[in-house]
Amino acid sequence: MYVCTAVILRILLLTLLMDLQHSVFKSPLGLIKISGTREFITEVKFCDEDEPEIDGEHSLLRTCKSQLQEYFEGQRKAFDLPIKPHGTEFKLKVWQLLTEINYGHTITYGSIAGKLNMDKGASRAIGLANGKNPIAIIIPCHRVIGQNGNLTGYAGGLWRKQKLLELERNNSVQDGVLF
Repeated sequence: MYVCTAVILRILLLTLLMDLQHSVFKSPLGLIKISGTREFITEVKFCDEDEPEIDGEHSLLRTCKSQLQEYFEGQRKAFDLPIKPHGTEFKLKVWQLLTEINYGHTITYGSIAGKLNMDKGASRAIGLANGKNPIAIIIPCHRVIGQNGNLTGYAGGLWRKQKLLELERNNSVQDGVLF
């Protein structure tokens, strides 16, 4: 039974990987690699190296690039994309909470711990899960800040986190929303 299950899982994984395609978006903050299947976006991450390989661009990747462009132009405040991040059950819970942080707002790691009915001391675990977010910007991990209001950790670099928050703050002030 276990051998059959393992074989089926391998076949499913290979099928998923064969459908996985990659594209690159040139943002004002540098290159962003986008990966996904025809059904889901699975990765959005900043790249500091040379332009990564592009092996295709199905319509969902083009839609993602278009929505990112609108976001950076201040025209999009929420993303409408099917996403499927891969992670542990705990990470998935944290990432789901991140999607509930409104544009132009921030929240602390401790507040997220509280929403998960965890002690505020669990902030470190929240931070680790936040740092492993595979779908940057769309799952807005950049909106999570330290208890004292300081910017802490961002896989894309603190300077990018600051720029993303400034972008949202500048566009939110126009809409009457403040941090």
